[in-house]
Parts: sequence; C-alpha cells; structure tokens
Amino acid sequence: MKQAPAAAANPVSRDLRNPDARAPEGTSIIQVRGLEKTYSTARGSLTLFHGLDLDVYPGELVAIVGQSGAGKSTLLHILGALDAPTAGTVHCASTNVAELSQRQAAAFRNSTIGYVWQFHYLLPEFTALENVAMPLLARGQDRRTALATASKWMQEVGLEERSEHRPGELSGGEQQRIALARALVGGPRLLLADEPTGDLDEATARRIFDLLQRLHVTHGLTSIVVTHNLDLAARCARTLRLEHGRLTALGGAS
Repeated sequence: MKQAPAAAANPVSRDLRNPDARAPEGTSIIQVRGLEKTYSTARGSLTLFHGLDLDVYPGELVAIVGQSGAGKSTLLHILGALDAPTAGTVHCASTNVAELSQRQAAAFRNSTIGYVWQFHYLLPEFTALENVAMPLLARGQDRRTALATASKWMQEVGLEERSEHRPGELSGGEQQRIALARALVGGPRLLLADEPTGDLDEATARRIFDLLQRLHVTHGLTSIVVTHNLDLAARCARTLRLEHGRLTALGGAS
C-alpha cells in the first residue's frame, strides 16, 4: 500500500476545493488526442466523440459532468481499457491502451486502474474481506497475503468490523466503501469512478465522496469522477463538461 505523501496531512487541500484550479504544468498521466467513438445502431451510426482531447496530470482530481447519453461512461471505459476507440490515441500511465490485446488490457487494468461503478458489483457469495482481496487473488497472490492486505484496506475505509459480513448484510454506503477498497487494494495509479454516489441518499453520498477525496490525497492518486452532482463536482480540482462529443471546462474555455 502506498505511503501517504508528507504534504497530504490535510485530507482536503485548498487546490482540491477550487473548481477553477488550472491543470499543473508538466507531463500528463492521461493524454487523449482526436478521440472518436462510433457505434452502429438500427437507425444508423452514432458518434459519441468528435476529436475529443483530454489531459489529466498526476495528482489531479477531475470531475466530468454532462447529460445522460453524452458518453461519460464510455469515455471512462476507454480510459480504463474496457473499450477501444474508433479513432484517436489514448495514453494512460505511458501505455497506449488502444493497442493492448485483451490479455494485456486485463493485466493493465489490474495493475494500474482502480474502478468504482455506480453499482458496487460485489460478489454475494463472498465476504466483504474476500471481495476486497479479489484483485490480488486474480494476480495470483497467495490467499493469506491477499487477505492481510485486504484487511488493512477494510480498516482504511472504516469497516474492519464488517469483514466477515456478506454484501447482502451491508448498507448501500457500506457496500460502496467496500467497492472503493477493492478498487484501491492493488495500489493503482489511476482511480476512475463512474457515478460512485449515484445510488445513495444525499448524506451518504457526501460521506462516500469525503472518503474518496481523502484516499485520493493520502495515496497519491490521479482520479477522474463522473457525476451528475454538481456540488460534489465543485469540490474537484477541475470540472469538465462532456457535450456534443467534446470536453469543455465548466464555466470556461475548452
């Protein structure tokens, strides 16, 4: 598990709270150029992105907002090597994800990407602790070591006393905290979160976002969060709107 950087004593830095904070200078950890994605439908071709460009820099927490159907989830899928673009280049952590084979993409996701979905997708037949350990077991790590690491993450999200409970015995907020621990147990560099608070009530959503924001800082992550909640988006370093196939800074220039 990564050590917390010394500068992260305050879990919510001033920069993270400033929605107008500019992207830092330097080399981007995510670089997208000329992205296009086209689907064939019964009514003809549907193109979601029109030459979309994106740079995300190490340590940034970026929110992406937009109407349903704009392609926000599809964009995350492409960044996370779950889907391939029709055209354009996509580099994440110095890897051209569009050129990965299925096996390479799976290995890349397991080692580099932490993914949190709107629905937790926990395996109901396994305990919370076992669910958190799944990415490590998938790597071939021995069970004792994987469970020990997972146990530390159960503590990290404040649910160590729920380790032996199965998902059906947990509240919605608890399930999403387990899903967040599972996403980060393997020490990824990038966290992609697709409406992580979308199924939660307002108070629980704030607590989950507080936790996500704290873990983003203390574990030195680079994170992209898709959300419909503009109040939560405003707490990120930058907020981008996906509209008409392109990304623009919310309230600013592209």
